[in-house]
Order: sequence, then structure tokens, then C-alpha cells
Amino acid sequence: MKSITSVSLSRRLMLGTLSAVVALTGFAGLSSAADKITIGALRFTSHSPSFIAYEKGYFKEEGLDVELKFFQAAQPIAVAIAAGDIDFGVTALTGGFYSLADKGALKVVGGLMAEKKGAPGNTILVSNKAYDAGVKTPADLKGKSWAMTQQGSSFHYMAGIIAENNGFKASDMKLKPLQKVGSMIGALKSGQVDAMAIVPHIAAGLAKGGAAKIIGKIQDMSDYQVTTIFTSTKNTTDNKDKVKRFLKAYSRGIADYLAVMQDQKKDPAATEAMVDLIHKYVYTSRPREKAAPSIKAGAVYLNEGAALNVKDVQAQLDWFKANKLAPAGLTIDKMVDSSFVKTIN
Repeated sequence: MKSITSVSLSRRLMLGTLSAVVALTGFAGLSSAADKITIGALRFTSHSPSFIAYEKGYFKEEGLDVELKFFQAAQPIAVAIAAGDIDFGVTALTGGFYSLADKGALKVVGGLMAEKKGAPGNTILVSNKAYDAGVKTPADLKGKSWAMTQQGSSFHYMAGIIAENNGFKASDMKLKPLQKVGSMIGALKSGQVDAMAIVPHIAAGLAKGGAAKIIGKIQDMSDYQVTTIFTSTKNTTDNKDKVKRFLKAYSRGIADYLAVMQDQKKDPAATEAMVDLIHKYVYTSRPREKAAPSIKAGAVYLNEGAALNVKDVQAQLDWFKANKLAPAGLTIDKMVDSSFVKTIN
């Protein structure tokens, strides 16, 4: 019969061995499992940091098990976060976002695509029919039909930018909510609408193919913080470390994208490798050789380190409130948590 002392010694040896295994393998059951998160995104080149951070394992290095969930428009992403279906959104601010932020459900925690002169950005297109009828500058869009996904979308806001810079109101345009970007493109090509604004890789393809004409750029009228990174308010209060790890990984994706795509001639091999990566998510129905020119043309400017242009976000909020597309009582402090990234004021 074993003594109590020998049993205790055996137990200590067994526990010590188990601890050593845990230390060497880094595995301790559920306690070391990666945090599962879902990111809402669109299949645009401006969302490339999501794809880069995922493909290169940056999220995994931060202990995040990521799933990418794709949407057809920006507004449903905000709704999905509020409902708990996804954890982070990377897209433009919309009327739906403002409404949910006012209820305390959502917070902006970073910035991504921004309009910057000299870099590709949102481009104003008109149908061939409208162009032939004399719509050749943004000032000619008063009274013309304008394609957008929904009321309160980024496309709606860009109509506002154009209008205010040319002496009229967005309501002076015939605003056509078509729900999906694909429907917008189809309506423009067929001449059912006169104009729209869209990301450069789509605009370049339409213009080059003779389906529409380019008449201007949003960057000539605004320093628009086009896309932001946002999450649930609960994440910003109860899961700060998770938000920090997400933004750290995401910022690495931004850095990789900027290093290669902002000067594509610097390292042609790196450019082609980046195009290969992005093509897994953008223009997937096209052969690589046909998709590559549009992916390269869509190399938009992204804020380093996911920095946020708070001044422009405030300007957007003011416009949405003035047009009764955001709650009158919503403030910038209620919808933005600027503690996670650098801010541009």
C-alpha cells in the first residue's frame, strides 16, 4: 500500500509534467483557443487589407480566428453588427449606421479608404446617352437621375458632395435607390439613369469598355473619409483587447497594400503577387488576366494605421442630420471611439 507521501509526490510529478507540455505546446484547452470573429466586407479593392491580413495570417498571429462575410451594400453591414451576426464592419457610414449608433449599438474605431488628390478614388460617371445630351461636368447633374444603393448610403452622400460644390442640393437630383451596386451599373450602362459615382476599378473598366463616360472625381471636391472600421459598442467597452488586436492585424494589411500598390512599378513581382491575392476576392468571375488591370486601377489611398479623419466624419454627420437621414441628437462622441487609432483633424 502506497503512503500518502508517495501519492502526493506522484501527483505533483504528473501535474508538473502536464504543465510543461502546456508551456511547450501553448495549448491549454479552451483558454488558449483563438477568438472567433466575423468581418463584414464588400468585394472591392478598397477592402484589400481584410484579404491581406486574412491570407497572410496576421489575424491568426493576434489570436483571431476570422471569417469573412460578404455583402452587396454598406448599410446591411451595420445592421448585421447590431444584430450580433458579425463583429467588425469595414465600409462607408450610412443612414442605417447613424440610427443604430444613436441607439448605442455601434462605434467607429478606425478609418480606411480616403479621398486624396493624386490617388485613385471615387469617380463620377454618366451614361453615354446623358453625355451625348450635354451632361459633361458635375455641375450639369442638377435635375439628372442618380443611381445609388439606398437612401442614406455613401452614394447618396456623394450626390450631396457634388450638389453642394456646384450650387444646388442633392434633392435637386432624381435619386434612384437600386439596392445593389450591380443594379446601379446595369442601369447606367443601359441609360436608365444618367449618372453615379463608383470606386475607380469599376469606373475605369466601364469607361475603357465604352459603357460610360468619366466626368469628374470626388477628391476634387472633398477629403471624404469614404470607409471606416466599426464594431459594436459592447466590443469597445468589454472587449478592448480584441479590438486592439484586430486593428493591429488590419493595420499590417494596410501597410502591405500601400507599400506595393501605391507605387506598382517599384517592384513588379510584388505587384503581381498582390494582384493574385486580391483576385481571390475581387472580380473572381473574371480570368486573372482580365481582372488584373481593374485591380491595379483600383489602388485607392488607405489611411496608414487605420487613422481616422474625425473632422470629415463630423462633416458627414452634419450633412446626414441636415438632410434628416440621421437622428438629430446624435453626436460625434456617441458614434466614435477614437482611443484605438490616431486621428486626423
